[in-house]
This record gives sequence, C-alpha cells and structure tokens, in this order.
Amino acid sequence: MNTKGTLQIILWCTSLISSIVFAESVADYPSKPIHIIVPVAAGGNVDIVARTLGNELSKILGQTVIIENKPSSASIVGTQYVAKSAPDGYTLLAHSSTFFAAPLISANAGYDPVKDFSPISLTCKVAMFVMVNPNVPAKSIQEFIQLVKADPGMPAASSGNGSTGHMATEVFSNRAGIKFTNIFYKGNAQAMVDVFSGQVPMMFDQISTGVQNVKSGKLRALAITSLERSPLMPEVPTLAESGFPGYEDVTMNLLVAPAGTPKEIILKLHNAVAKALNQADLKNRFAEKGIDLVTSSSPEDLGNTIKAEVMRLQKVAKAAGIKPD
Repeated sequence: MNTKGTLQIILWCTSLISSIVFAESVADYPSKPIHIIVPVAAGGNVDIVARTLGNELSKILGQTVIIENKPSSASIVGTQYVAKSAPDGYTLLAHSSTFFAAPLISANAGYDPVKDFSPISLTCKVAMFVMVNPNVPAKSIQEFIQLVKADPGMPAASSGNGSTGHMATEVFSNRAGIKFTNIFYKGNAQAMVDVFSGQVPMMFDQISTGVQNVKSGKLRALAITSLERSPLMPEVPTLAESGFPGYEDVTMNLLVAPAGTPKEIILKLHNAVAKALNQADLKNRFAEKGIDLVTSSSPEDLGNTIKAEVMRLQKVAKAAGIKPD
C-alpha cells in the first residue's frame, strides 16, 4: 500500500475513534459537576430561580450543579466567561432580558446573543409594575403621562444602563410619547431607596420584588406590563387596559450554553429543565412571588425569542438614541 493510502486509513481510523469517544461522552453526560454562571449578584430573581433550578437538576441528572455568581456592569463578565467556555455542557449561563440588551449599550459587551450561545430553555417570565412614589399626584397611567408631558424629563430610576428596568422605561416612553431622564444605580435596591424617599419619582420594577412595597404603601403601582392582571394585585390595571392595546413587556429568564454544544446534550438539559420546573408545588411557590415558571420552551423556541428580542430592542435603542458606550 502506498503512503497516500496509508495516510487515508490513519485519518479514517482517527475520525472513527473520535466519533466513538464523542458518542460515549455524550451518552455519559453529565459525568462531572455542571457549573451554572449567574452574571449578577446573589439574591435577585435570576439568582433565586437559578439556584432552585440547579438543585432540581442535581436530582434529575444525578450530578452536582454548582451556582457561581459573577456580577458586573450589564452582566458582561459572567456572560463573556460562558461564551468563551468549552461547548461541552458543563458551563451554562442563567440570565435575564439584560442578555439581549447589553451589546446595544456597551461596546465592551464582547458577545453576540444569537451567534455565541446555544439556547436551552426559557425558565421564567416576570411582569413589571410602573411604580411611583406615593407623593406623585397621578393615580393612573393617563394622569401620569399628562404629568410628564407638563414637565418633560422626569427622573426615572433603574438598576443600570441596559437593565430590564431601563429598557422598560425606554419602551414605555416611546409608546407614550414622553421623555424621562434615566438615573442609573449599581443595583435595584439602591434605586428603590431613592424612589422610597422621593428623590426619584418613578421606576419600573419586577412584580416579584415590588409587590410588597406596593402593598405596604411605600410605592404606588399605576399599571402592570403583562397582558393580564396579576392575581397578587388584581386591582392594578394592565398597560393594555390603560390606553396601550396589546402592550406586553415582561422580563424573561433563560438558560443557554456556549455555541457549538452538541445537540444531544442541549436536548438532555432541556428535558431536565422542563421536568424540574414542571412541578406543581414549585410552580405554585414561585407564582406566589409573581414569577411564572416556563416549561414549554424548546431550544428552537428560545432561539427564535432571542432573535426577536434583539431586533425589538435594537429598534428601542435606535428610537431612544442609545449607543454603545
């Protein structure tokens, strides 16, 4: 046999061995601990859902799931870390809607939500309240809009540039034809303190963290961003009922892996996530906090959602004049 023929046989054998090893590694997955990176500080919705999910996945997959917090501005550090990790299913990213927006507001985002990740599943959706300090004279959204029109540039608090609260403010101001002055904080808690005190009159906040502040009278909810009223506070109307038909702007949490992760691993993870979240007691426990767990989101569905949200927020950023810093 000539040298060329021998080389072809060697290459064929090498390819065959690699395929066998790959098949075995996928079949044995997971054979070591899985790390879920949470790119925000502990204690928020993303962290709470990720830790609950990680605990359930450990039981289902029979392997330890470790939650690692890597907080930073616009959640960039943790997100980049996962984007650059090996696509083997052992490093995953739990994120929120900030995942879609960060590249629009930061030149250093360093990742593409569509190209750099393999979608696994949505994990939950959380509606937001339009909330004001009780001293704000408006008792409804329409009264509030008239108030802002009479005094353009009202300060609006949020947990940072590109955060869910910031982007929700931009979406609303665009739809309502009004203008706010964005006041960015290093976290939601700091923003909330200044709205409590009246230093900043309004903010968008997720119902899961805002509901108790509304019930206690510290803040007033003028409307909710979901299509339906929340059973936690059914007296609060939707924006769709308040003059904006079809208005829906909810925070989405999701789970993704680095691009190139084998489809077999993605499917195994997706099925485990669906099983973990589709437990009546778990769903009820989170619903009591205003968090709707998602169990019917396929990897393909999430991939389409990511593309649609990136396109939607690109339009929002353009309309608001937001450019990467």
